Amino acid sequence: MFKLHIVDWSNRRTYQDHLERYFRIRHEIYVIGRKWQQIDRPVPLEIDAFDTRDAIYLLGIDGSGNIAGGSRLVPTTKPHLLSDVFPMLARGAPPRDADLYEWTRFFIAPSLRMTARSSQAAGIVLCGLLEACLRLGVGKLSVVCEDFWPARLEQLGWSVTRLGEVLDHPDGRIVALLIQISSDALQSTRVFYGLGDTSALVGTE
Repeated sequence: MFKLHIVDWSNRRTYQDHLERYFRIRHEIYVIGRKWQQIDRPVPLEIDAFDTRDAIYLLGIDGSGNIAGGSRLVPTTKPHLLSDVFPMLARGAPPRDADLYEWTRFFIAPSLRMTARSSQAAGIVLCGLLEACLRLGVGKLSVVCEDFWPARLEQLGWSVTRLGEVLDHPDGRIVALLIQISSDALQSTRVFYGLGDTSALVGTE
């Protein structure tokens, strides 16, 4: 279907066109679809304060060059969403560590979504996320997400710790999580989505 590409500051020029499409889809999903007006801009690109040279993007690119899904990783040693916007979700003390990255902007292209259940495309992005973390030496992830995500991730076999209480926010009920990265979580996620042992990342077969 598609594979994920790891894009950072060192290779972003190679993916310049794909990154622009990625930011346009983020605008369609978060600004137009979810009505996140606080991140609306005069141009149809959803780029926030954490899209810096330190950000790592996981771009799902299909055979036609279309963006099928994506995620973003931001080092917690630098400014990030939990530390700068929602520290209250971690009781005022967001964790920081060299091997701890914040996971944000997970999405699947609307055409690949399925009604009432998670699509295989979501499984590819989630497996690619875990594979990328294992490859990059990322041992833990923090994430600010809707309050239904902890149960969903635990169903996949992920080790999840809630960092604080649920917050009623204009964009929904949100919570902060700490996720442990492991090969066991990757394998159980592959099984859940029926993906076998094929890598979701480019160049790792």
